[in-house]
Amino acid sequence: MTHLVNPPCEKALLQAAPEHAPCARITGRWVLAASVIGSSMAFVDGTVVNVALPVLQAELGASVAGLQWIVESYLLLLSALILVGGALGDRYGRRRLFAIGIVIFAMASIWCGLAPDTAQLVAARAVQGVGGALLVPGSLSLISASFSAAQRGRAFGLWSGMTALAMAFGPVLGGWLVDNVSWHWIFFINVPPAIAVVWILYRRVPESRDEDTAGQRLDWPGAALATAALGLMVYGLVEAGIAGLAAPQVLASIAAGAVLTVGFLVVEARSPAPMMPLDLFRNRTFAGANLMTLLLYAALSGSLFFLPFSLVQVHGYSTTAAGAAFLPFIVLMAVLSRFAGDLAGRHGGRLPLMVGPVIAAGGFALFALPDGSGTYWTDFFPAIAVLGLGMATSVAPLTTVVMGAVETRRAGIASAINNAVSRVAGLLAIAVMGIVVAGTFNAALDDRLAGIDLPAEARAALDAERVKLAGAAVPAGLDAPTRAALDRAVDESFVAGFRLAMLGAAALALASAAIAAATIDRRD
Repeated sequence: MTHLVNPPCEKALLQAAPEHAPCARITGRWVLAASVIGSSMAFVDGTVVNVALPVLQAELGASVAGLQWIVESYLLLLSALILVGGALGDRYGRRRLFAIGIVIFAMASIWCGLAPDTAQLVAARAVQGVGGALLVPGSLSLISASFSAAQRGRAFGLWSGMTALAMAFGPVLGGWLVDNVSWHWIFFINVPPAIAVVWILYRRVPESRDEDTAGQRLDWPGAALATAALGLMVYGLVEAGIAGLAAPQVLASIAAGAVLTVGFLVVEARSPAPMMPLDLFRNRTFAGANLMTLLLYAALSGSLFFLPFSLVQVHGYSTTAAGAAFLPFIVLMAVLSRFAGDLAGRHGGRLPLMVGPVIAAGGFALFALPDGSGTYWTDFFPAIAVLGLGMATSVAPLTTVVMGAVETRRAGIASAINNAVSRVAGLLAIAVMGIVVAGTFNAALDDRLAGIDLPAEARAALDAERVKLAGAAVPAGLDAPTRAALDRAVDESFVAGFRLAMLGAAALALASAAIAAATIDRRD
């Protein structure tokens, strides 16, 4: 679910690209087909995996930390390498790097589907992230290289509409596969479209590259430091949900990540060709837009990671129903984003970037209300609809503001940075919210267990299951009333943690609105 919204500035990456000679109309159709199918693979995979997490937990016996790493390992490599991935395509050939990304993604998907345990699934997802870092920017750069500036608007409209359609039905299809076939097939379904894309690329799509980049150095030191810094920080935060923030391994990992982050900033400041030029952040509007992106997308990604657990494990939804629950959100995004973009283009982005996150905060807060006694239409639809309205109001104006904050010649790298910031936000938010949910769950469960007379062996068995949160299995051999009381205690304890996380997400969204008010000028 963390990928239900395309990151901001996807369209800006096309708008900012240099002018190219347009390709033939028939070739352009093949380019669009390859780009749409390839992008949809990555977008749908992200949504489907999140819907399947409760089932993965049950079948693999994974802790919540293990499930976090199934998502985080993919996001880590994608976030750290996506800027370099785009540069590699410009230098060595966009078609070639896009095809390499597709092949890596497909092979890693097969590995995911065959993974016998959590550790192998995490490793395979990391390799998927490497493929995604080549695939995602490659799909957009192919369009920018194949269409003139005048043609790109229509091309991107088709790309956006088709990928949105894939994202809408992806969670439902994935849920159906999990419920009726096996979770393995949510990964195997990536293989046929990957074969189709590679065939199209090498039979119908011409190669293109940016000759001006031939003599430029790639920022490999920056990419390596970014990967290591983010990896150490995420490891520390995930471990903190298990061992506590004061654990030595947690403190050491976070401290090492902080040191490497400083090193990354030093390297970027001194590099002749940095993947993240720091001087862009001297612009108040650009810095503010990226900070509000970090906060708003952290709220969205962190909350949508835990929502399927609430739907499936606490409220009893099937995986298919959990995937379908988000259709109103996607429909609102698809229908309203264009109007919000037009409004920002005419009147500036400041007002919608103040109003949109406030509406989204209301959606996050509404997720804290359900207690399991109502229906989907009373418990979850209002929250999903309000959140969709708030995000639809925010995303397109955010792109407009980022693009308008820098010189035209630097719009490409500026939009790519903002795109990457949204992915880093999800990477960090899932780890931090895991600490909040786990800590609240354990405290609430202790309070509820104090009123239940449990044998020592049963209590020890339940304590060993705490790492699964709402998926904790009640010990066997207890009488029916005690088992029912324990089931209720586990569910209520998870709801307590989930509510606090949702309120935290609402606070992040409100903070992003405040950042917009303080940093974005009325003229932007």
